[in-house]
Amino acid sequence: MRIAVAGGTGTVGRYVVEQASARGHEVVSLSRSEGIDLVTGKGLEQALQGVDTVIDVSGIKSMSTKKNVDYFTNSTQNLLAAEKKAGVGHHLALSIVGIDHATSGLYAGKLAQEDAVRHGDVPWTLLRCTQFHEFVPLTVDVASVGPVVLVPKMFTQPVAASEVAEALVAAAEAGPQGRIADLGGPRTEELARLVRAYLDKTGRRKRIVEVPFPGPMGKAMRHGALVPAEGAAIGRQTFLEWLEGAA
Repeated sequence: MRIAVAGGTGTVGRYVVEQASARGHEVVSLSRSEGIDLVTGKGLEQALQGVDTVIDVSGIKSMSTKKNVDYFTNSTQNLLAAEKKAGVGHHLALSIVGIDHATSGLYAGKLAQEDAVRHGDVPWTLLRCTQFHEFVPLTVDVASVGPVVLVPKMFTQPVAASEVAEALVAAAEAGPQGRIADLGGPRTEELARLVRAYLDKTGRRKRIVEVPFPGPMGKAMRHGALVPAEGAAIGRQTFLEWLEGAA
């Protein structure tokens, strides 16, 4: 199978490219470093020639609701239009568990993406997963103010990015299925506890201050709405196991 990976150089995308290639698929990475612009559509039609399946794990680094909605709306519509012209038979998109309860920022963008996929002309599959293990160091990087790190009050069930990639490649091989079972990590954790473990492991001295996030997003974080419901697929690697190998 010829598979194109949108965001093939990102946190999950690099694992998708690696694992799909290892399983004998021909893989095309769609990213700016390869001259592809998902927002404008530049280079897409040519890159998708002969492609059977597109796996979209692309994204932007922004907390702005408008920027996320604009990005995921434009990039998804461009991908689907180019896929239809190229005769691609399957569009597979990665989304996030719980976005129905937290409609701002990245979550709002993902809702817009899902809507575009569901109403597009290409047969589709949607996989929602929880935050990756890498979410914890990212939180430290973006929420540190001097010796203090402001951690959202949040329950999370982090999952290994490599295991998300496994699920995506398996879904690509299975063909269009609509929305499939959500995927989360093996344990529900408080984000502050994971941040403390990360800081201790990396020798960084910071004081953790838990901050209730406002609005529906904060409510979803605090009440566990962003962890998978019963019937979800569960990953194998815990955050602490990942930390032992990553830190």
